[in-house]
Amino acid sequence: MKAVVVSDSDQREILIEDMNIPVPRDNEILVRVHAAGLNPVDYKVAASGHPAWTYPFTLGLDVAGTVVETGKSVTHQSPGDRVFYHGDLSKPGGFAEYAVTTAHTVSKIPGGITFSEAAALPCSGLTAYQALYRKIDMSGMESILIHGGAGGVGGFAIQLAKRAGLMVITTCSPENNDWVAKLGADFAIDYKNEDVTLRVMEITDGKGVNAILNTLGAESAQEDILRLSYNGHLICIADLPDLSKVNLWSRAMPVHTIALGGAHGSGNYAQQMNLANMATELIILVSIGGILPMIESRISLEEIPEAFRRLATRHVRGKIVAEIIPDDSAR
Repeated sequence: MKAVVVSDSDQREILIEDMNIPVPRDNEILVRVHAAGLNPVDYKVAASGHPAWTYPFTLGLDVAGTVVETGKSVTHQSPGDRVFYHGDLSKPGGFAEYAVTTAHTVSKIPGGITFSEAAALPCSGLTAYQALYRKIDMSGMESILIHGGAGGVGGFAIQLAKRAGLMVITTCSPENNDWVAKLGADFAIDYKNEDVTLRVMEITDGKGVNAILNTLGAESAQEDILRLSYNGHLICIADLPDLSKVNLWSRAMPVHTIALGGAHGSGNYAQQMNLANMATELIILVSIGGILPMIESRISLEEIPEAFRRLATRHVRGKIVAEIIPDDSAR
């Protein structure tokens, strides 16, 4: 089978290679990959590697396809099922014609949703979903600041927060203002030319926002502390601020971290199954038209290495999906 691989632990070239079709173990399924979603973590982990990898190593975390074969312990998946999932980065991935994954972390694709739409969801969509529907309770909130609203995580988070009735403030470049407004943002702050803290305080009449989803890193997360209201939640998917410089008690400020794929290596079966549960809940929202999958670019398997370079610029809008089987008409 064709696959996108990291060549070796030294050169770390991204190549298209012929690899053996993987064989599922007792608790696994073999999937014929129809589409695979691209995420920043893909090029980042390709550059750093993982201690569990053997080379050449197949990349790709977000997969949608058809079950071909099941391990003998698998009872709830069958050949022919249309499924999607967020994979384990320590295991060979889904930028390939076939992929193997654990059966209990997989969700079925409902009718009316294409493989490409499903593949656009897992990493970015589930990160946003876990942040807003598992880490915090939005029911008592009024406002949220979402950094990087034009990207994958930010775009899904805007839609989810708006569905929950929050006033949504986001940061983005001016050329993406119409895009984030389409997703549901009420205010877009030009982070390059505006004082983000000042604008947040102007918009919230000096109270600050009830929650912030930080997709950027430690420096902006440190600044976010001043943008939060009392009892406000800070959710970080990159680096944490220096909490030694913050009196959390005076602000009653909970800080949350998101490490979505860490569930695979946690040894916690319930948390692993929650990946599938969240994916099912999210794709139902897509199926009823409540969430857009935000596919902005469709590429081939062979174009994935070049797409990594685009992602590394941090200016990709929406989602890039590789269509391994170009005909995406199956419903």
